[in-house]
Amino acid sequence: MASSIILSSKFCPFHSPSFSFSFKSSLLPRSPSLTYPSSIPPLKFLSFPSKSLAISASLNPNPPSPHRRPPYIPHHIPDPNYVRVFDTTLRDGEQSPGATLTSKEKLDIARQLAKLGVDIIEAGFPAASKDDFEAVRTIAKEVGNAVDENGYVPVICGLSRCNEKDIKTAWEAVKYAQRPRIHTFIATSGIHLEYKLRKTKEEVLDIARNMVRFARSLGCDDVEFSPEDAGRSDREFLYEILGEVIKAGATTLNIPDTVGITLPSEFGQLIADIKANTPGIENVIISTHCQNDLGLSTANTIAGACAGARQVEVTINGIGERAGNASMEEVVMALKCRGEHVLGGLYTGINTRHIVMASKMVEEYTGLHVQPHKAIVGANAFAHESGIHQDGMLKHKGTYEIISPEDIGLERSNEAGIVLGKLSGRHALRDRLKELGYELDDVQLGNIFWSFKEVAEQKKRVTDADLIALVSDEVFQPEFVWKLLDLQVTCGTLGLSTATVKLIDADGKEHVACSVGTGPVDSAYKAIDLIIEESVALLEYSMNAVTEGIDAIASTRVLIRAEESHVSTHAYSGELVHRTFSGTGAGMDIVVSSVKAYISAINKMLGFKEKSPTKASVETTPAS
Repeated sequence: MASSIILSSKFCPFHSPSFSFSFKSSLLPRSPSLTYPSSIPPLKFLSFPSKSLAISASLNPNPPSPHRRPPYIPHHIPDPNYVRVFDTTLRDGEQSPGATLTSKEKLDIARQLAKLGVDIIEAGFPAASKDDFEAVRTIAKEVGNAVDENGYVPVICGLSRCNEKDIKTAWEAVKYAQRPRIHTFIATSGIHLEYKLRKTKEEVLDIARNMVRFARSLGCDDVEFSPEDAGRSDREFLYEILGEVIKAGATTLNIPDTVGITLPSEFGQLIADIKANTPGIENVIISTHCQNDLGLSTANTIAGACAGARQVEVTINGIGERAGNASMEEVVMALKCRGEHVLGGLYTGINTRHIVMASKMVEEYTGLHVQPHKAIVGANAFAHESGIHQDGMLKHKGTYEIISPEDIGLERSNEAGIVLGKLSGRHALRDRLKELGYELDDVQLGNIFWSFKEVAEQKKRVTDADLIALVSDEVFQPEFVWKLLDLQVTCGTLGLSTATVKLIDADGKEHVACSVGTGPVDSAYKAIDLIIEESVALLEYSMNAVTEGIDAIASTRVLIRAEESHVSTHAYSGELVHRTFSGTGAGMDIVVSSVKAYISAINKMLGFKEKSPTKASVETTPAS
């Protein structure tokens, strides 16, 4: 008995006009059918024996890609099946409340993104503040010039609104990279034109055209243009403005679903319509940028790629404005798992074995925890508790896993039977951390090792959760301005809680302060405030035990804001945004853990070089 598939030999089923895809098999109770408007080459009819088809799908759901990354040309991709990955974790991702990153943290994440092999790193919004500008410039100089043995080097991109000041600032930041890009945008939907911009379509069209031309005049030959809120924009106006910016020199057209309102069928249709109706579209790359307000960002992104987009804008862990963005790990693994057989051969250049480390780094630096059931990188993504599932896994892992954890850099629990304790050495610790997805240098390992020994002296067995907490406490921390040396607290029902805190500053000088408070944590925080001489507002405080038992390590997260608030310019609204700073700490003592988290947040706040933000905005700055 045979199964029949109707497929394009080269393109994915959602690619072009009047196209119908169907699959019929005796293995299925009914025959699903999908119709999607499109224009593709003649279809080929293929037949496979049912058993062979089922076996290949179950035994190798995630085959290694045989493809090599094609050479980078701004407006053209030599391989029509290659999908560029544009990571905006450092720009859109940082707009998540409490996700402020220091320049050092941004550089660390950019280096990890380069290990992943992302094609474009949107390093930030240079006009937002002096610190943002310096961070983008540093990334352009260092990461943007680190060419690997295969000739790969990421494009370094800076965001700008459609005004000359923003665009000049972005160019000054990214021009040091081997492959610099300017990404400029202006809103095009009726609601934005009427209430935010207060401009006519003709005025917006003129600004977009002139500003793309201005970006090219600076010497930048890689310019991306985004019509903000494209998902709710008038189609004819969209085709017109995109055609005009192509004439002005844009090389990539990014189509954002800014408010996350579209369904996959709608967004795929939008990309297909733009591809069919925009003059000059064959000379540029179409990109997607999907917000997750309805939980459809990954699905919309895949639909856009199927319809002809060849760049996808994503963030690590899906962080970003409001409900976040399309998740890089979800989009990439969907293309890796299903691209060859279902999506017409679409693939990326991502080295997926670096996904876990990137996810953990972003989680720790931003303080935005990944929910346990998050696809690909959640703590439960490869956990099996049901007896039926466990039985299947013991017989064959493919029964309930479509992705191998090793493919994303996560090793299965060590099968050598090694248990870490107080007698364990550096080699055993390094091996276990590597299995958990952490690749640490010798200095980082040394710091972790002594903390590990302290915990092991108090616990018979050190668990994976303990190790993760220690890595967070020792490795993923900002450059220190203040460091905890000693802490003594007195508390209970017989009197006021008191705390004595000894800190050391960056010059090695010791500082001591005492304070009273409503509890041990409050009194310790007040003592720290006396030393640092900064007025700090505590916005959030949370603590959890990383394992069960009375001897568990306590992990604490705080969110603070300086009373004299650090501010930067918001990319879309142009308004001044008050910065908040997160910090994490871990320890066997809950008060020590709390103090470490508070100091971590303060170090991030003090390390964030406050400068006056650019006040120009697209709404108030006329185009030249």
